[in-house]
Amino acid sequence: MEQTDRLPLKEQVALLPLKPGVYQFLDRTGTIIYVGKAKSLRKRVSSYFIQNKDHAPKVRVMVRQIVEIRHIVVDSEADALLLENSLIKELQPRYNILLKDDKTYPWIVVRRENFPRIQSTRQLQRDGSLYFGPYSSVAMQHSILEFIREVIPLRSCSLNLAPEAIARGRYSVCLQYHLGNCKGPCIGAQSAEEYQQLLDMAIAVLKGDLRPVRTYLEGEMQRAAEALQFEAAQRFKSRLEALENYSARSVIVSARIVDVDVFSLIEEEDASAAFCNFLRIRNGSITAVSTIRLTPGIDTDRAQMLSLAIQHFAETFAGGKLAREVIVPFMPAAAQLFDGVTFTIPKRGEKADLLAFSERSARIYRAEQLKNLEIKNPERHTERLMAAMQKELRLPRPPRHIECFDNSNLQGTNPVASCVVFRDGRPSRKEYRHFNIKTVVGADDFASMREIVFRRYTRLMAEGAELPDLVIVDGGKGQLSNAYAVLCELGIEKQVPIVGLAKRLEEIYYPGDSMPYYLSRTGEPLKVVCHIRDEAHRFGITFHRQKRSKNFLKSELEGITGIGPRTIETLLSHFRTVARIREASDEELTRLIGAAKTHRLREHFAQM
Repeated sequence: MEQTDRLPLKEQVALLPLKPGVYQFLDRTGTIIYVGKAKSLRKRVSSYFIQNKDHAPKVRVMVRQIVEIRHIVVDSEADALLLENSLIKELQPRYNILLKDDKTYPWIVVRRENFPRIQSTRQLQRDGSLYFGPYSSVAMQHSILEFIREVIPLRSCSLNLAPEAIARGRYSVCLQYHLGNCKGPCIGAQSAEEYQQLLDMAIAVLKGDLRPVRTYLEGEMQRAAEALQFEAAQRFKSRLEALENYSARSVIVSARIVDVDVFSLIEEEDASAAFCNFLRIRNGSITAVSTIRLTPGIDTDRAQMLSLAIQHFAETFAGGKLAREVIVPFMPAAAQLFDGVTFTIPKRGEKADLLAFSERSARIYRAEQLKNLEIKNPERHTERLMAAMQKELRLPRPPRHIECFDNSNLQGTNPVASCVVFRDGRPSRKEYRHFNIKTVVGADDFASMREIVFRRYTRLMAEGAELPDLVIVDGGKGQLSNAYAVLCELGIEKQVPIVGLAKRLEEIYYPGDSMPYYLSRTGEPLKVVCHIRDEAHRFGITFHRQKRSKNFLKSELEGITGIGPRTIETLLSHFRTVARIREASDEELTRLIGAAKTHRLREHFAQM
């Protein structure tokens, strides 16, 4: 296991993502003193450290005690609220309002009974009923219940609709039947099978599967429109629109998964390190989240690392004990040594969602550790990054000097090209270069690529300058073959490795190989390559727009008799735009280009 030194608070805040989540403040003893939620973690946490902000005295006292900031990233602000609630109950931090009531969350329950009702509840019972939620607000829960009741006619009464009670005819229909909100199962007007079909549709909505009710609403809307009942059709259309905005599921709190532990493991591509994330679920809520970094030893495989991490978390968080069910991505080594524990490898459903959440948390932690390393030890970070790129791109040496070429034209007009330079994985903008295409007429990207590569490296060789460790050509196989032909012509094809970047970012081509090579989507080399390609696009397009705009201005002035190219350049250098030339006084124009040319300009503008 590896422990990293604690960064200063300012740098800890700077590393926080601009995503929703929960943050925790720790004091010098490692005790969590505050738990909070945020729509944007970095913005919210940074607000505590603004010097001139008028904080309450209690907040100022708390901030003075903070030495470490931890955080958990979630998918939405609603999930952040639910996770914050669970953690406050579990940890009871000193500076939080303590939430001791277990009936905090609103749920929707489908009762286990004859002709089941769908109701609101705050209390979970293990009675065989189906529970959905929790919901981050009562308003959201009520809106979903109202939507279901309006769209799907299910009973809302509390009658005992046992078959024998219905058969005795002891009930009569209520107002909801006459309003069309219930089909009268109490009097036998609706069979249990018909009722179950409608109930299944409502359950599908609560599970997040909107297809059955969407089909139902579309059919009702079509029937209403064909019957010229346009108000009813509009009502069904509005319900369809509301349906599209509905989302009910959350992995942060679950009614189906009660007490489990979740472990995930991700590895560095060079097997130099691994990261294990742990989630503890108690009473359906996440009550602990933690990630550790492991350094593999000799002959250490994934199963052994997972087993070691499970033992570590069990001792740290549970006094050596695990939940009876443990969710894992694969079986740990010597699984039989964990007494009374059943290991589950889920493929789908909520358990698979929890495992995916754990893996995402591990990846976020890994990215933050790499950023931490970049801040604390930039040389080590650069060496690690260059070694990863050399291995991933199959290069003879680390690509400390990378150049990328890109063409830009608009329907064959104003063809230009750009060359961006990266040093140690970072942009070296002072070395960027623009190229005006001189020998190519029209939109011939292949010929343009040959020209700029030839001009670039002919000049570098003539000056005795350093050649790059890698050349990237944006455009795939065609562009690559033309650029490679130029390197061969110059005799430097063995000195300068070159690859072509296809439209799909993870695909690259090598000279002489018709099949693409796929970069890892989760590795840092792909991120660097994407950054280089984006910079080449940005730099080239910016130059192309400038040139196109300048040429447009020139063309507007070129039709004036007696106004030549040098005069146009003088005017545009001074006034920048044609509009400002038109608005200039005669005296100002005369001082700049003379009285005769000023007179011609005035005659031209007067005719427009």
